Amino acid sequence: MKYMLLLYSTDEKRPPRGADTDRWQAVTEEMRTAGVLLDGDALHDTDAATTLRDGTVTDGPFAETKEILGGYYAIDVPDLDAATEWARKLPIAEYGSIEIRPVFDYQLA
Repeated sequence: MKYMLLLYSTDEKRPPRGADTDRWQAVTEEMRTAGVLLDGDALHDTDAATTLRDGTVTDGPFAETKEILGGYYAIDVPDLDAATEWARKLPIAEYGSIEIRPVFDYQLA
């Protein structure tokens, strides 16, 4: 089953960019070696975001939230337990949150 691991943190709790790069790369490589990694990337900070809402484009996300989506992993694992175990290995589990969400499997023609 496919899962998205959506990575959230606050600016106050997030370590400086690049501070834990080795740890991120190690888990990413472990996922790749295990054959569960489908995709993943970090996102630019929210000041680079653009939002389309009700047909109007504005700068920034303008969401009423304290945690900011900073990146994602798309993985293919047997079940939620396996997805949770992979999520626990990510450095952000120590200072942020990880939303583990199943992906619908639509067959597009």
